Amino acid sequence: MLAALGILMLTGGCASAPSRITDPRDPLEPFNRAVYRFNTDFDKAFLKPAAKGYRAITPDPVERGITNFFGNLADVTSAINNVMQFKMSRAGSDVGRLFINSTVGVLGFVDVATNVGLPSYKEDFGQTLGYWGLDSGAYLMLPFLGPSSVRDAFGEAGDLFTDPLFNLDPVFNLKSDGVYWGLVGLRAIDRRANLLTTTEILEDAAIDPYILLRDAYLQRRHYRVHDGNPPEGEEDFWDEVDFDTNPEPRR
Repeated sequence: MLAALGILMLTGGCASAPSRITDPRDPLEPFNRAVYRFNTDFDKAFLKPAAKGYRAITPDPVERGITNFFGNLADVTSAINNVMQFKMSRAGSDVGRLFINSTVGVLGFVDVATNVGLPSYKEDFGQTLGYWGLDSGAYLMLPFLGPSSVRDAFGEAGDLFTDPLFNLDPVFNLKSDGVYWGLVGLRAIDRRANLLTTTEILEDAAIDPYILLRDAYLQRRHYRVHDGNPPEGEEDFWDEVDFDTNPEPRR
């Protein structure tokens, strides 16, 4: 849910009216709305207060470094997915970013790669499945994880196996020391802290936040699968927006 909420930062001026007819992309709307309410309640009760506390006690340079550190880990997944899509130049950029930021950038705490002109693509397995022609399927709201689709739900599983934290655990036995879950929790709270202003947009700008979130998510995924160039005749307002849910790299 944290990543998808970032889309709303780009749509603060757009208000959506409640839908009276089920959207054909969302045949599971009653179920999805129930999960959305659960996710929203969980966020208000736990994640949002934790993120506010984290931001209050964490100096800005330290917070930027933590964001950069987890962004550096995400470049591993991006590189693997770019290879699977035969986008070798992008994969090379991801590998270059990983090398530079992990060395000169001190394990990724400083985003040196962006300063030297290596862009961050952040490809994922859901995008890879879409690249190879798999339709997104029905819109699906996942508990805790938030907006998704049938295709992207499978993609989440693929991303898990390319997540460096997941793969380093068997080597360093991080779970036995509590380090693994501590890092997972820190990543979630850091992401939520970077998106605190999004909650205000969600609550204040939309008549029906569920519809705004759903439409923005589906448009964003369509945009990302086609690398910003959807098939002719499918361009619209959303395709002119840079839908990168990760905050701008902090340097």
